[in-house]
Amino acid sequence: MFDIKRDDLTGVEIRALIGEHLRSMALHSPPESVHALNVDGLKHPDVTFWSVWEGEELAGCGALKELDAGHGEIKSMRTAAAHLRKGVAAKMLAHIIDEAKRRGYARLSLETGSMDAFEPARRLYARFGFRECGPFADYILDPYSVFMTMEI
Repeated sequence: MFDIKRDDLTGVEIRALIGEHLRSMALHSPPESVHALNVDGLKHPDVTFWSVWEGEELAGCGALKELDAGHGEIKSMRTAAAHLRKGVAAKMLAHIIDEAKRRGYARLSLETGSMDAFEPARRLYARFGFRECGPFADYILDPYSVFMTMEI
């Protein structure tokens, strides 16, 4: 059973997971194509951040950034290595979609990588109803990025 909690990003475990996330993004994408937020970026007032726990173990995380009153962006979706293929990402994604609906957003979007390492994430998003789209917000067309969106 997973427990999702709003997180203030002060815990050692969550900081380590965000660090792992940033290192992975840098490993698989050129620097100009890494759009992951660091801890300070995730603490911005327009970002809500959650962690997913299985008992006392950090299982994953995700965030929702408000782009405007009707449009949100998914940020920092990450599953801890020890919890891969347990449904952590699906649970977090469902939580973010529910929160976007609760806020009254009409649209939810995301940016992810185009490389093979990001294929599982793209499949997950497609399973939830996200479809590829063009760049949104401040993004520009980039061969290393895939942009996805869904109307909610």
